[in-house]
Amino acid sequence: MSLTLTVLGTASPHPRPDRPCSGYLVRGGGAEVWVDAGTGSFAELQRHTDPAGLDAIWISHLHADHSADLLAAVYGLAYGGLAPAAPIPVYAPQGCAERLAGFFGRPDGGFLKGVLDIQPLYDGHRVRHGDLELTSRAVVHDVEAYGLRAQSGGRVLGYSGDSGPCPALIELARAADLFLCEADIDGHRDGEQVHLTPEDAGTVARRAGVRELVVTHVGPTLTPEAATVRAAAAFGGPTVTAREGDVLSVRPR
Repeated sequence: MSLTLTVLGTASPHPRPDRPCSGYLVRGGGAEVWVDAGTGSFAELQRHTDPAGLDAIWISHLHADHSADLLAAVYGLAYGGLAPAAPIPVYAPQGCAERLAGFFGRPDGGFLKGVLDIQPLYDGHRVRHGDLELTSRAVVHDVEAYGLRAQSGGRVLGYSGDSGPCPALIELARAADLFLCEADIDGHRDGEQVHLTPEDAGTVARRAGVRELVVTHVGPTLTPEAATVRAAAAFGGPTVTAREGDVLSVRPR
């Protein structure tokens, strides 16, 4: 039974030509889940699957570079001929439905129920679609934010979302076959640890005992290539750069 990660977007904090913001398609256990809906990622999603057939959407936090294309999805699913057979579950932090409703001048997200079933995430949230299990862990950021552990057929994928260094990152990545991790910043400012440096990403991977590290969400002060080299030095194991269009197989040990 396979588990794959398709990279839709990696940019931070804004989309660039041919590089949307954070978005990924996780396939495994007979299920397809869109993980993070950063700006521009909905168009890329359509290169790989029919959005109407998604089993779920999972959103790490409500910053635009991880969630703004939920609005594009609403337009596509509700008005653009991509109507799903049943509302698609959306697992997201509190306030997601109200934020979408605001774009339409509605008082709440009730009007979305025909296409999206928005459910709040919490620390330890666990849900299964087919044989794909998704477990969420609260991580350290400047808004409510979660990392993800996805498992199917004995294969494990960890995803940091946006986070500063914290024990929850090591827990969600523990013994993961593939760990998708942000390396957004060049260094920490005094008292501010809401993102990871490449060294942080590599250290988490090493401490968690992951098999392979995939570096993503590299900010404008770094290049993805330089961030990957630095993360690899701290990790000491196989390390690659996430690139749009990549389809990565999560291989068991």
